[in-house]
Amino acid sequence: MPANSWQNPWRLLLAINAAVIVGVFIHKLLLPPYVPYIHLLVDYHFGFIKRALIGAIVALVTDKVPVWLVFALGGVTWLVTSALFSRLFQKTFGFTARTLPLFVFMAGSPFFLKNFMHTLGHFDIYGCALALVLLLMPARSLLFVATAALFAVILVLIHHIHLLMYVPTIFTIVVVRHYLACGLDRSNVAFGIVALLIVSALFFAAQFWGTMPIPEADFVAHLKSRMADPSRNDLLQFAYIWYQPLAKEISDTWGRLPHNILGVPVFALLIWLHTPLWRYFAKLIGALASEMHRRLVIAALAGVSLGYLVMFAMVFDYSRWISNWAVCMFLILHAVKMLPAARETELIPAEDRNTNIFGLVLTLIPRVGIIRPF
Repeated sequence: MPANSWQNPWRLLLAINAAVIVGVFIHKLLLPPYVPYIHLLVDYHFGFIKRALIGAIVALVTDKVPVWLVFALGGVTWLVTSALFSRLFQKTFGFTARTLPLFVFMAGSPFFLKNFMHTLGHFDIYGCALALVLLLMPARSLLFVATAALFAVILVLIHHIHLLMYVPTIFTIVVVRHYLACGLDRSNVAFGIVALLIVSALFFAAQFWGTMPIPEADFVAHLKSRMADPSRNDLLQFAYIWYQPLAKEISDTWGRLPHNILGVPVFALLIWLHTPLWRYFAKLIGALASEMHRRLVIAALAGVSLGYLVMFAMVFDYSRWISNWAVCMFLILHAVKMLPAARETELIPAEDRNTNIFGLVLTLIPRVGIIRPF
């Protein structure tokens, strides 16, 4: 290999990331899709309940749900999300030798596409995909705000925890792309407040009135009637989550806390390995032309992070939450890049030795996981 490949290895790292993703996909195919599969079975047959939108859409297409549909639907969603992110990066930064390190630190991060491949079939990726659409579409009219509100409603119907996971990032994108660009007037402020109230009301309805209204045995019998292979009882072991109240979820999370908290140093290390990216993000914020814009962006980052902190206290899928937090930071970075800047921000250096080492380590990490690191 030529010497300059080691001095400027970013194309090689991109190829290694692609190979790692293929490996993660093959490994994923060998694992039973416990939670993702049952989400394809649950619908609105017994009335309004939480976590049922995707299953209800699947029910419109087929009466019997095969296991392979988890991987097919999840794979298509992953490919669409990857394509949307690539298009956004091209639109925001362009693909050149100078921007390739930035692309590798985001697209090749174990927090992002590689972990979405590991969690194939879970609902997290839908929030990312819809946020990417909002970053790509025109934002000058109230249609943009209405679309964002619709996306937030869809996400809450998919899973109500999206109110903390991706809805705050969608809110940030709306503020940055529409309200800061177009200004505030009576109509768009009123429209935004109404949209927020609708999404909030839907969340409370799903959280407190979205439990299954029938005995669990009847619920499981309905799920079996939708399975292509009703003998796979192992795939129904998580049916209890449609009956579990918030207090039980919090109790389980705090009961597991002493063990799960051991992963925090690993999460901190993974975040630290992204240091070149965080430095670029900080410089990007500092280069904004408006002091008000800088303060609002910092407040938005704090608000999004607070939402994830609340999730850490409520549900114990820590690896997923920290991964999605990082993805939200990547998305907001793109939104900030669209704001007026007083000066150009220097990109991540392509030939810095420490940066190359960080990029290599992140490339070789296949994913972060679901509950505990790796």
